[in-house]
Amino acid sequence: MSTAQVHVLIPAAGYGTRYGGVILKQYLPVCGKPVLAHSIRVFQFHPLISSITVVLAEGDQLFESAVGVLAATVKTVTGGDTRAQSVRNGLRFIADNYSETDWVLVHDAARPCLSSSRLEKFLEQGLESADGAILAMPVGDTLKRAGDSQEIVSTVDRSELWAAQTPQLFRIGALAKAIDAAHEAGCELTDEASAMEFTGVRPLLVKGSSANIKITHASDLAIAEALLARKELSF
Repeated sequence: MSTAQVHVLIPAAGYGTRYGGVILKQYLPVCGKPVLAHSIRVFQFHPLISSITVVLAEGDQLFESAVGVLAATVKTVTGGDTRAQSVRNGLRFIADNYSETDWVLVHDAARPCLSSSRLEKFLEQGLESADGAILAMPVGDTLKRAGDSQEIVSTVDRSELWAAQTPQLFRIGALAKAIDAAHEAGCELTDEASAMEFTGVRPLLVKGSSANIKITHASDLAIAEALLARKELSF
């Protein structure tokens, strides 16, 4: 078994503008527990996970009551205005307490259906890649490029396209420097891998699962409910 030190970072400071609604999507109940609780729980007992840090919005009043006993097992820090800023705050906290050469595994707060078996396979492959790794899925649907009036302009070759998921795994110091460099250059980051790509790094793509969905729209809750009801994903 690898002796790597892996620190989980879960950015949960966002407000889910695409989802809408009064309750933040990471606190919506799925199978009797908040989405965020499921996202934390999968990492709790893995032998390679050394710590779990959750990044919260300033003034968050829901976290402790929502996740219950899980709150005592994680550290929390305050996030920023963007996901990249929140991740950067979390990285700073982790680096202050651990080595910058350790690994950080960044996972979406609203991605509650990651299975233990998928996590195990991801760590097994990802920790062998010097440039880090992400979970992703080959694109299966036919892709169309749209024009200004939503008419089809062309069909996009999907043979080399993958849809990024989380977790995403990188060295703590390397990811922090990459985010800083991208920010200084005015580069908009959509995930952690895009920061690493900006610096010329080519992370490994590890095949994920269609079950590892992100709660983006209201209909996703019903899908997550069905997936989490399965024995292998429940707790």
